[in-house]
Amino acid sequence: MSKKLNNNGIYESSRMILPEHREAYNQHMSKVDVKVKPQIDEQEWQLIGAALSESLHTHVNVTLTLYDPYQFKELTGRISVINTFRKEIKFHFADDWDWIPFDKIMSART
Repeated sequence: MSKKLNNNGIYESSRMILPEHREAYNQHMSKVDVKVKPQIDEQEWQLIGAALSESLHTHVNVTLTLYDPYQFKELTGRISVINTFRKEIKFHFADDWDWIPFDKIMSART
């Protein structure tokens, strides 16, 4: 019996968390360290457009840096479609593809 009381043993063996507390903690942690989306100037958009166009026409790989609230992501692949009406590109990487909106692209390089 005294073994359980040593080193906070009684509380170590009976810890629990309520689902409401877990949800509140997860919501709090999701709001911590959120990155603000940087503004892209006109020159950077021209460089991004040139890299996307080169990948589309010459079928070379391009590396895109994409915005995410928690960390920037980098994808390498090639562009097959640039849809200016919907403002997105069809991006092929590995054995898969995805539509990526223009507003998520932070930089592009070939």
